[in-house]
Amino acid sequence: MTEDKDKIKNDPEAKDSHLNDDKAEEVRSEVEGEESTINVDEKNVKENDGTDEVIDMKGLFKNKKEMVTTIKKLENENEALRERLARISAEYDNFRKRTQKEKEGIYSDSIVEVVKEILPAIDNLEASLKVEASDVESVKKGVSMTLSQFSDAFSKLKVAEIDTDMAFDPNFHDAVMHVDDPAFNEKEITQVFLKGYQREDKIIRYSVVKVAN
Repeated sequence: MTEDKDKIKNDPEAKDSHLNDDKAEEVRSEVEGEESTINVDEKNVKENDGTDEVIDMKGLFKNKKEMVTTIKKLENENEALRERLARISAEYDNFRKRTQKEKEGIYSDSIVEVVKEILPAIDNLEASLKVEASDVESVKKGVSMTLSQFSDAFSKLKVAEIDTDMAFDPNFHDAVMHVDDPAFNEKEITQVFLKGYQREDKIIRYSVVKVAN
């Protein structure tokens, strides 16, 4: 080794060769260091890529979970809206039926009021028919025609005369007189003072009658 050093010292060419070898060794070391650095960087890149993939998967699962939660929430809200709509529809249907019934009731009551107003005229016309005079035959005929017109009007309004041929019924008749007479049956109506009228199930006026026994 000492001889090599002395040779390098005494021989300029050997000295230059040695320097070149040292330089080459230095360059080689730098290159190896850079390669090592590159390898480390590549490793880091690979590791980072793997980490990024894990993070992305976590984010994906997180987004999926949030999406499922959102969908469930929307489904619940949709169901609540459906139930609310069903309730509103039922309430509206009940309201419509109630309004229709009230409307029909108002119409029926209005007809009853109209009939009450014309009943006195009918009573007078019927009374005039009982007058026995030859010179009033034409008048009686006119009155009879008027009564017929009233009767037709009542029919159109579904107004009917209360039957008095049956036994006395307080649901339809108003007894203002009683008579004991074996010629009549119990609770038989013997006389009608005022005719009664009804519209379907609604009584407009009770028949005013005399009842036997």
